Amino acid sequence: MEPTELRAQLEALHTESFGWALACSDPARAESVLQQSYLKVLDGRARYEGRSSFKTWFFGVVRNTAREDRRRALWRKLRLVPEESAERVARPGVIEESLLAAELRQAMQRTLSLLPRRQREVLHLVFYQELTLEEAAAAMSVSVGSARTHYDRGKKRLRELLEKEPVSHDLRRAGA
Repeated sequence: MEPTELRAQLEALHTESFGWALACSDPARAESVLQQSYLKVLDGRARYEGRSSFKTWFFGVVRNTAREDRRRALWRKLRLVPEESAERVARPGVIEESLLAAELRQAMQRTLSLLPRRQREVLHLVFYQELTLEEAAAAMSVSVGSARTHYDRGKKRLRELLEKEPVSHDLRRAGA
């Protein structure tokens, strides 16, 4: 893929990629993870070979980068080495949302954070990134059967947790 086409693809996926980076890593590290992922692609350490959609492939790069970042953070913590600073990726513009929508989003984020990592990841990919289970499995580097199991268990547990979530009456009627 030509560098200009590659940059255009990455720019088109920026908002979704940032959302996925947030789901795969600590929110304080998500910008750095996304930047590292961009650098891997742009300097050729990660190459798109067309075996899946570009989005699915890039989400796999982000997930692997987040995993590497967590390992490095753990080693730094164990060795008591201060974390180096990294340039921050500019966040895309934030659209004003209604109070109800913001409350729903916060309730979902709180509830999703209670799920095991793989359940949380597959639900994020399917619901927020609109990937199929097959694409989510590829992005997560797991089998389709494993993705389906985590998806089913995650939906069931999410439903149970949301029924217990203390949110406003209006929010429950809105379909939470």
